[in-house]
Amino acid sequence: MIWTSLRRNPLGLVGLGLLIVMLVMALGANWIAPYDPTKLTGKPFDPPSAAHWLGTNDIGQDILSELVYGARISLLIGILAASIAMVIGTGVGLLAGYYRGAAGMLLMRFVDVILVIPFVPLMVLLAAYLGQNLWNLIIVIGLLIWARPARVIRSQVLSLAEREYVTAARAAGARDGYILIKHILPGVLSLALAQFVLATSSSILIEASLSFLGLGDPTQKSWGTVLFYAQARNAFLSGAWVWWVIPPGLMITASVLGFALLGFALEEALNPRLKARGATASWRKQASPKEKRALHGRAQDNNKGMANV
Repeated sequence: MIWTSLRRNPLGLVGLGLLIVMLVMALGANWIAPYDPTKLTGKPFDPPSAAHWLGTNDIGQDILSELVYGARISLLIGILAASIAMVIGTGVGLLAGYYRGAAGMLLMRFVDVILVIPFVPLMVLLAAYLGQNLWNLIIVIGLLIWARPARVIRSQVLSLAEREYVTAARAAGARDGYILIKHILPGVLSLALAQFVLATSSSILIEASLSFLGLGDPTQKSWGTVLFYAQARNAFLSGAWVWWVIPPGLMITASVLGFALLGFALEEALNPRLKARGATASWRKQASPKEKRALHGRAQDNNKGMANV
């Protein structure tokens, strides 16, 4: 079902293609990278050549090798941070959607608070306080991006909680925990998958931003860390920015775009509200003039009936 819907979305296929390239690069870095990214393999600030396709940095390390190995770190941070966010967001969304009383209201007010807090200052503050460590960075990002998935999942839970099989389970005396795990959770997993892909896109971009500001792990060279060293070591003044800044920037853009396109395509295919909206729009494009006139006349009759009431 997912693949069938995805095949009809060209942008989703483009995103999937970009992600396949990134994953192959990350998993096959040992065979793809021409050099060890930690070794000095050339002269400082060597421009692109046959020996170094993207040149070298200020101490002679191959930049192409840094980018290939950097894919591992950037994707690892993005996927793990998104996983943390989805565990929290799915849990909060399930509880807030199922319990509609004071408990659900309190949870959603907490979600609203997270969404309105100034994002960048809080992100920088937490990263600086916890320290420059790969796992700290993952935790910080995961704790900051779970609110949006929670709202999306809650909206789906509100609909699922009114289904007949859920009502029947309540009437049979089933416990809330059983209903949530057995009946509600399976209904939101597909939507959670789409939110996970979008959260991964956000995580990669946030990691690059934090690393560029010097708040990343200096011992692990992600794409953002490569940009940080380029800025700190005067790549813009030396002219090396052409091969030291643009390539990692393009890698970040391609990965974020790939996850975003795939995530939006999955969300459109799996989110019932977006699916219904898309089906209506598609019908309107394909409907015959006679069908459109009939629909328009029915709408006018409904409006007159409401006016008479």
